[in-house]
Amino acid sequence: MNPYVLTTLILSLGLGTTLTFASSHWLLAWMGLEINTMAIIPLMAQQHHPRATEATTKYFLTQATAAAMILFASTMNAWTMGDWNINQISHPLATTTVTLALALKIGLAPMHFWLPEVLQGLSLTTGLVLSTWQKLAPFALILQISQNTNPALLTTLGVMSALVGGWGGLNQTQLRKLLAYSSIAHLGWMIIILQFMPALTLLNLTIYITMTSTMFLSLKIMASTKINSLALAWPKTPTLTTLIMLSLLSLGGLPPLTGFMPKWLILQELTKQDLPITATIMAMSALLSLFFYLRLCYTTTLTTFPNTNNTTSPWRLKSTQITLPLTITIILTLMLLPITPAITTMF
Repeated sequence: MNPYVLTTLILSLGLGTTLTFASSHWLLAWMGLEINTMAIIPLMAQQHHPRATEATTKYFLTQATAAAMILFASTMNAWTMGDWNINQISHPLATTTVTLALALKIGLAPMHFWLPEVLQGLSLTTGLVLSTWQKLAPFALILQISQNTNPALLTTLGVMSALVGGWGGLNQTQLRKLLAYSSIAHLGWMIIILQFMPALTLLNLTIYITMTSTMFLSLKIMASTKINSLALAWPKTPTLTTLIMLSLLSLGGLPPLTGFMPKWLILQELTKQDLPITATIMAMSALLSLFFYLRLCYTTTLTTFPNTNNTTSPWRLKSTQITLPLTITIILTLMLLPITPAITTMF
């Protein structure tokens, strides 16, 4: 892609998200979301491959539907209540429609069907942008309207997303689809706590972006898109393979690692809010997700993919170096748990 075009598209991505962050008017927020969508579509389709084109088309249709729902709901709210302010949306039907539209935009269950298919058709770099940056603008709107949203709707979306994210990833062999279901499960954890502690949702989103960035950047260095390619990773980069295994366990939420922190705090808050059944379902759904993370760890470290002895050793082909952004995200993914009290005080 032409460097000038690429720069324009990346700047447009930043502009769209910033515009949505800064707006208090529904039309401006909608405009930011549209700029965001229009900017990433050429990046998704730049491979000129049928799978990439298919993924781009699915993404465009989904996002256009969600944007139309947002515009319809905000217009209906302005028509009935006379207010375009994002914080002041009060009509019950408009609030529910906007919430469902934003859930469709970020891929919450039961509006999640597009996310694994789209992510599977993209390169790892574009998939990273889709899984992290593209979630920021809709989340800013969800945070602003969360106090006016029906609590039962948020709870239902959160529990369904956690369960679907766990069940859906069990029978996958493609790493990008696994990361898509992982994204759905993590979004469920963020939404379930939104009505009680929005700051905890922000903390969870920050940690999720850090852990997902670690996985995408690591897989990009190793050029791995399937589970069986991870079995050949040890001869190439033993250090990075070990770090990937620990990052997977952090994504699953095992205690000594950073990923345990948001799950721990969310379960604690749900218990304080006298919702033991909801907390139990969320904890059990985390076990489903942990199962396929452990399967990936097992494949990465304890198995050798069958190959003949006369093949060229993978480590002879090219040297791989761990870059500075990956180093920072790995450290954050693995080592933040001891400073949990300081982070919770800050948030």
